[in-house]
Amino acid sequence: MTGTTDPRDIVVGVDPVRNWRLAVAWGADEARHRGRRLRLVVAVPPRQSTRRAAEDLRHTARTRAADDTLRQAVDLARARQPEVDSAPLVADGPAAAVLVEQSRGAEMVVLGSRHLGGIEEFLSAGSLAVPVTAQAQCPVAVVGEAEHTTQESPYLVVGVDGSATSRAAVEFAFEEADLRGCLVRAVAAWQPPAFSREPGDTLFPAERRLLAEATSGLSERYPDVPVHHDVQIGSPVEVLARAGEHALAVVVGRRGRGGYSGMRVGSVVRGLLHRATCPVITVPGG
Repeated sequence: MTGTTDPRDIVVGVDPVRNWRLAVAWGADEARHRGRRLRLVVAVPPRQSTRRAAEDLRHTARTRAADDTLRQAVDLARARQPEVDSAPLVADGPAAAVLVEQSRGAEMVVLGSRHLGGIEEFLSAGSLAVPVTAQAQCPVAVVGEAEHTTQESPYLVVGVDGSATSRAAVEFAFEEADLRGCLVRAVAAWQPPAFSREPGDTLFPAERRLLAEATSGLSERYPDVPVHHDVQIGSPVEVLARAGEHALAVVVGRRGRGGYSGMRVGSVVRGLLHRATCPVITVPGG
């Protein structure tokens, strides 16, 4: 079973070995919000054994399992969002490499998550969240738990640190909130100096100015999206994970200054992938 690729698809990585249903359901919803096609992808590992006959049998069995899983994924997506077109695709290659390639020209890549710890993340051959998030050419949503829709006013959280990629994340959050009919909660973290004698709330003038600048102009572009500015004390991971406890998702930039700097998936993004209790959407910079 194969499929063609159209630009701006919502790509969902489907793992036949683990629970893929939450990611498929979330991706189908996102495809409906955006009026896009859903591309359901299973990667079949390449042949590695020198015993060709045995490896061919193993590869054939994996391909059949991929086809079976994709049929189930298509059925689930159609049942959840009947108006969304689904395009199943079996691709040969390592899963992370396949999904990074599929991200080229896509609207978004959606992955499931097992909330691995740091050591497990590096030792697990099936772990995709960090490598795909680090290299994808489009936003990546990692769905470890279902959206929290019990709040009276549903909202998205976006992390703001003043960087160019933070700005990209804010723009994405407004676009996403406009599609979903929810508000944006723009959050900045403030970490007090170790020997500061200032009280806990000093009005944070620099951080509040940062939030105002980051959202400037977007309220005019998206007049139906309310925005709340929020400065909290603590590390960026701690603050954003806490802010996202009842959010539809947390949106962050892939690179940035301060807590977002360093590797292409810095400490904040990596920390949220392990700790957040809602979907995490990572937006690459320009």
